[in-house]
Amino acid sequence: MSGSAPNQRTRKVMVGNVSVGGGAPIAVQSMLCAPEMDAGANIEQVQRLAEAGCEIARMAVPRRESLAVFSKVCDASPIPIVADIHFDAKCAIEAAWRGAAALRINPGNIGGLDETDLVIAAARGAGIPIRIGVNAGSLQKDIASRTDLTLPQKLAASAVEYVRYFEDVKGFTDIVVSAKAHDVLTTVEAYRLLSQQIPEVALHIGVTEAGTALQGTVKSAAGLGILLAEGIGDTLRMSLTDDPVLEVRAAWALLASLGIRQRTPEIVSCPTCGRCKVDLISLANQVEERLRSVEKPIRVAVMGCVVNGPGEASDADVGVACGEGQGAVFAHGRIVRKVEEGKILDALMKEIESI
Repeated sequence: MSGSAPNQRTRKVMVGNVSVGGGAPIAVQSMLCAPEMDAGANIEQVQRLAEAGCEIARMAVPRRESLAVFSKVCDASPIPIVADIHFDAKCAIEAAWRGAAALRINPGNIGGLDETDLVIAAARGAGIPIRIGVNAGSLQKDIASRTDLTLPQKLAASAVEYVRYFEDVKGFTDIVVSAKAHDVLTTVEAYRLLSQQIPEVALHIGVTEAGTALQGTVKSAAGLGILLAEGIGDTLRMSLTDDPVLEVRAAWALLASLGIRQRTPEIVSCPTCGRCKVDLISLANQVEERLRSVEKPIRVAVMGCVVNGPGEASDADVGVACGEGQGAVFAHGRIVRKVEEGKILDALMKEIESI
């Protein structure tokens, strides 16, 4: 990373008790997908998200009848809840007074600037921030129709126009901005432009409508990885068409792989080859499953033969190098014990517990 990271220059925004921007750790977000009128299901889901490391959760409030459930979720949630509102300014206003830690709106579809003004006033009164969310599929018509701008430029122009209105006209600076597309390179370029044009504003980064678990993780990691490596982004969501807990796990894995944040173990495992004499794929999956309950920022190596370990994984805190029907458990490159294949998992976990 070269120069001063943009997120060090952004204004800090408080979403509940979570700091976003101003040099704060990059916050991990997700979104509830339980039925809007089922308070119990949403509360159960947000609890699972919090356990997985989610720090901010967003909840859709598609109609005013949903507000009672939204309020119950806010009251029961261990993490801040952001109200996601489209098309209905009055719904956003009411959510601000029913426990929302922040509002997410697109001024382009909330009813125009007059309605946006009412939402700003409600957020100001409740003391909560607003995320200005601009998406490629919902640009205002005057910008969308311009032929002199690329799509990334249109996204940035739309977001910047709203920021200037919020700040200069309404005097409201408690904002976060997002400008997403489902295309990775479009998203990357849009955020690059935003980091240059409004460097003081915290950015929520994400690739929208990224896809199912595999495709969505790859697209999100590609796009967000580029941005994060360039110092762009203050909070993120990895959007997946799957259980939102997977979004959180993927987000933490991405942050850890870039050396930005780590809260759980990182697994280093070889892809296996003809030298491997144990069922390494099954072993690695079992290790991963057992590590889900471990909250230690350590590196765990699972190697299939002596070629890849322990020497190749000497920087791991703990690991195992497998041989024919056995494994050598090691710590920081030093072998501490050898066990038969059926005891590798338990021996490895015992060594992890001792750290």
